[in-house]
Amino acid sequence: MGSKKILLVEDDPNFGIVLKDYLGLNDYHVTHAKDGIEGLIMFKNNSYDLCILDVMMPRKDGFSLAQDIRATDKEVPIIFLTAKTLKEDVLKGYSVGADDYLNKPFDSEVLLYKIKAILQRKDSGKTSDSEQFEFVIGQFFFNSKLRHLSIGEKGEPQKLSPKESKLLRMLAIHKNDLMPRELALTKIWRDDNYFTSRSMDVYIAKLRKYLKGDEGVEILNIHGEGFRLLEKS
Repeated sequence: MGSKKILLVEDDPNFGIVLKDYLGLNDYHVTHAKDGIEGLIMFKNNSYDLCILDVMMPRKDGFSLAQDIRATDKEVPIIFLTAKTLKEDVLKGYSVGADDYLNKPFDSEVLLYKIKAILQRKDSGKTSDSEQFEFVIGQFFFNSKLRHLSIGEKGEPQKLSPKESKLLRMLAIHKNDLMPRELALTKIWRDDNYFTSRSMDVYIAKLRKYLKGDEGVEILNIHGEGFRLLEKS
């Protein structure tokens, strides 16, 4: 973990120094850029395992910087930090490629947990854009290309709808971890309003029905955050 390099782009010098020092104490090598332009130059000239971007910055804001980063690297994880709490801003963050989003002020330990979780997923090849299409979920075998869900590879498959399959695949990629509601709505439904949010809840209910054959598998609703596909050991 000590070799993990983080690019922190934060225009508040005091907050940036404190956050850099805190992450450094937790064995991360942190480079601090003072604005979006400086951050982009540093990103192009170095290799990083994760980027933490403030949204509101002079010269180049965090959203624009994330788009520039994504133009050259579609895999590096991005966490946004922002004082803006509007849902539109959260959705915009996910739409330009964010892996997670934290509103200021935030608990530094929560940020640390999110960094660890994202890097663990990345190291194990479990990113939101992973090419993986076969999953073992408890006693279930799931093939997202065929949209088949069965008890074991030999079981009679349940044919899922396209959206059911996409949603279960995203839950499986984040298995035992939080799948943010906004992330699923942005990537699968391409929108977030009352109707699409209620639609996703209906699909979650359908998936719970399909998975009830294994008592060791459960989809938890994390209030205000999203869902968690739990595989009990």
